[in-house]
Amino acid sequence: MAYIDFLTSVHKSTARDYLARVNDAEFPKPKAAALAKQWGFDYWDGDRRICYGGYRYMPGRWAPVAQAMIDHYGLKAGDKVLDIGCGKGFLLYEMSLLVPGLEIHGIDVSTYALDNAKEEIKDRLQIANANSLPFADDYFDFVFSITTLHNLHNYDLDKALREMERVGKRKYLCVESYRNESEKANLMYWQVTCEAFCTPEEWDWWFKQTGYTGDHSLIYFE
Repeated sequence: MAYIDFLTSVHKSTARDYLARVNDAEFPKPKAAALAKQWGFDYWDGDRRICYGGYRYMPGRWAPVAQAMIDHYGLKAGDKVLDIGCGKGFLLYEMSLLVPGLEIHGIDVSTYALDNAKEEIKDRLQIANANSLPFADDYFDFVFSITTLHNLHNYDLDKALREMERVGKRKYLCVESYRNESEKANLMYWQVTCEAFCTPEEWDWWFKQTGYTGDHSLIYFE
């Protein structure tokens, strides 16, 4: 297991007004969270005060992350890759462009996201839950999950980490975390779907508890 940071540059490229999300009169935090947790239009393409505010494909945005993962894990044509929590499939699509012949798969719980995914790879995406992956043991050469697993309750997080370990030969995940009270407050202000609020030490505990041996990184709300 190694700590490998593929995501900080993308994470920090977005400006965030933490207190504004909490204090908005039209979409107070409980209302925004309730809408976001339906994983539909409001979560992906609705008002920015709820969540993404328009999750659209921007050519090249995910290419550096895709290339870094391809290079680090030596991915090549014929390899099987799974994205857990793939959303609209933008990262998988970039990977398919960079490595023609890569066998990509994506799962998500959002029907809306898959209905609005990149048309070129829609047939490689399916509705499924991270806590029960519909694939055989060691089926994938590489499995990854980016900013998804912290959205699970503890009982599902436990299952999801074990499932990642089961189906993937190599693995990587990125989740939200905090190192101090300031980052904890910012995370609480900003998040609308997070269920697992863990320090780095607590994430390490989860990995040991579930036998997860893959790589990981953490993002912070500084």
